[in-house]
Amino acid sequence: MQAEQVEIAGFLKQYPPFNTLPETVVDDIACQAEISYYRSGNDIYQFGDEIKDLCIIRSGAVEIYRRNGDLYNRLSEGDLFGQLGLLMNNKIRLPARALEDSLIYFIPEALFIELCDRFDSFAYFVEMDDNRLRQAISSKQESNDLMVSKVTRLISREPVCLDDSATIREAAQKMTDEGVSSILIMQAADSNREEDEPDQSVAGILTDRDLRSRVVAPGLNLDAPVTQVMTAEPITLDEDAYAFEAMLTMLRLNLHHLPILENGRPVGVLATSDIVRYESQSSLYLVSNIMRQNSVEELAQLQPQISACFVRMVNEDANSHMIGSAMSVIGRCFKQRLLELAEEQLGPPPVRYCFLALGSMARDEQLLMTDQDNALILDNSFDAAQHGKYFEALAKFVSDGLNTCGYVYCSGDIMATNPLWRKTRREWEETFADWIENPDPESLLNCSIFFDLDGVFGKTSWADQLNLFIVRKAKRSPRFLGSMGRNALSRKPPLGFFKGFVMEKDGQHRNSINLKRRGTAPLSDLIRVHALAVGSRAQNSFERLDDVVKAGILPAGRENDLRDAMEFIAMVRIRHQALDIETGRDVDNSVEPENLTDFERRNLKEAFQVLSNSQRFLKFRYP
Repeated sequence: MQAEQVEIAGFLKQYPPFNTLPETVVDDIACQAEISYYRSGNDIYQFGDEIKDLCIIRSGAVEIYRRNGDLYNRLSEGDLFGQLGLLMNNKIRLPARALEDSLIYFIPEALFIELCDRFDSFAYFVEMDDNRLRQAISSKQESNDLMVSKVTRLISREPVCLDDSATIREAAQKMTDEGVSSILIMQAADSNREEDEPDQSVAGILTDRDLRSRVVAPGLNLDAPVTQVMTAEPITLDEDAYAFEAMLTMLRLNLHHLPILENGRPVGVLATSDIVRYESQSSLYLVSNIMRQNSVEELAQLQPQISACFVRMVNEDANSHMIGSAMSVIGRCFKQRLLELAEEQLGPPPVRYCFLALGSMARDEQLLMTDQDNALILDNSFDAAQHGKYFEALAKFVSDGLNTCGYVYCSGDIMATNPLWRKTRREWEETFADWIENPDPESLLNCSIFFDLDGVFGKTSWADQLNLFIVRKAKRSPRFLGSMGRNALSRKPPLGFFKGFVMEKDGQHRNSINLKRRGTAPLSDLIRVHALAVGSRAQNSFERLDDVVKAGILPAGRENDLRDAMEFIAMVRIRHQALDIETGRDVDNSVEPENLTDFERRNLKEAFQVLSNSQRFLKFRYP
C-alpha cells in the first residue's frame, strides 16, 4: 500500500461501520477509495443526481437537506452519507452541501454492495437510517401518553403481603397498620420449582369488602385462618401490561383490586380508584355490553360497535400495541360470553376444560380482518365415549356464534370443532413434544399457530402451564430452533433488488402490498424464534422482543430497529383499515403504494429493510 492509502485505512478503522470489518478488508477499501475537495457552500449532490459512491467525510462538515429544503442532518468527520441513494435506484433523495471546506472519500458502488453482502455489521449500519424511522415512531408515541402508559405507572406503593399461615385477625391488623384496602396472601413455592421461579407465589387476596361480607356479616371467628375467607387464585396482570388492559380486565370481571406481577412476584395492587383518570369509555362500554347480551343474535348486533371503537382509537392516536390489545380483549369477551351461553344451553361440562385462543388474539395483536383460531384443552379424565358429544356441541355453538358475530371460520380448520384440536392436557404435551422433536413442514406450520396460545375461559391456568412446557422444551432443542428459523424466512419483505416495492402479481389485490403477509406476520415469526431461544414466556411480540433485548442476542446498537419497524408497519396497516371503514370499503390488509403518503412510502421501505436484515441475521443465528 502507498503512504496515502495507509493513511486512509488508518482513518477508516476509527469509525463505524469500518471498525467492525477485518483489517485486510479495510486496507482493500483504502486502495479503492478516491478523494475530492469541496469548498464551503458548494453542493456535493442535488436532488435527483445520480450517485455511484458511498461518501465518508475525511474533514470538514456537510449538511443534508430534505427535498423541500429543510435541514435534515448535519454531519462531521467520520460520518458517511449517500447510502440511501445507492439503495434507491442510484438517485439522490437527500441533497448534500459542504458547510465547511471538506474532504470527502468516495467508495465505489460495487465495493459497497460487496461489503453489504459479506458483512452483516456493515449492512445493518448502512441499510437502515434508523434516525428517521425512530423519530417517526417516537413522535407518534409522544402524541398521546395515555395510550402508552404501563400499568406500573399507576402503582403508588409496594404491595402489602402476608404468609398464608396467618389468621384473619392478623390480616385485618396489618391492613389497618399499613392503611390499605387489600392484602396479598403468599404461599411458599414448590420445592421442585425451576431456578427462574419465585420462592413465593400469590395464593389469594383479601380486601375490605371480603372482611365485611365474609367475616363481619356472618360473625366468623377472627382467629380462623385467612385462607378461609380470601379470594384464592386471584386474577393478575403482568407488569408489562398497559393501563388500558388493566381497565378492561377489571371491568369485565367486576374486580376492584388487581395484583400486578413481575416474573411471578407481586410488585403492587391496582385499585379501581387508581385508574379513574384513565378513561376509554367507548371500549369499556363495548366490553361491558358484550357480557350483558343473552343470545348469539344480540351479540351479532354489536359488530358495528367494534369497527366504531377501532376507528375512534386510531383517531385518538393509540399505538398498535394498545389497539391490538383492545381488539383482542373484545374478541375474548365474545368467546367468553358465547361459552357461558353454550353452558346454559348444554348444561355444566362433564369434565373441566380450557378454551384456547390462538394466533393474533393470543398475542394481543388482533385487528379487524381476522378469522377464528381456537382449540380445547380437556381434563385428563376426559373419555371420548362419555364426554365427546358435549364438547363437540360446545365447540360448534361457539364457532358458529363467532362466525355470526364477524369472526369468520378458519379456512385451515384450526378450530375446536375439528376433533384434532380437542385434546387432553397430556395429549397436548405429547403433541407439542412430537412437533418439537420431529420438526417436519407440517409440524412447523402448526407450531407457528399453536405456539401463540392463551386461555380465555375455563381452567385458564392450563394454558399457562402448556406455554411453560413449550418454552422449556423448545429452548433446549437447537435443531428445532434452526428449523423454526428457516421456516420464519419463508415470507420475504416486499422489496426488490433496487429497494423498490414488489407488488402482488395477480388476484383481487393485484399491484398492492399485503402488510400482514409481507410485514407484520414475518416480523412476528422471527421474534417468536428469538423468544423461544431465550426462554421468554411472553405472548405479545413487543413483550417477547423486550425479553430478547434483555438477553442480548441481537446485533449491538440495533435493539430498537425491530420494535420501530413492527410499530410502523402495523400502524400503516391499522390506519388504512380505519380508512376502509370510514369510506365504506371492505376491510383488508393490502395497500396500494400510490395511496400511501410520501412519508409512509419512505419509512415503510426502511421498515421492510429492517425486516430483511433481521431475517438475514436469523439465518446465521440458528443454522
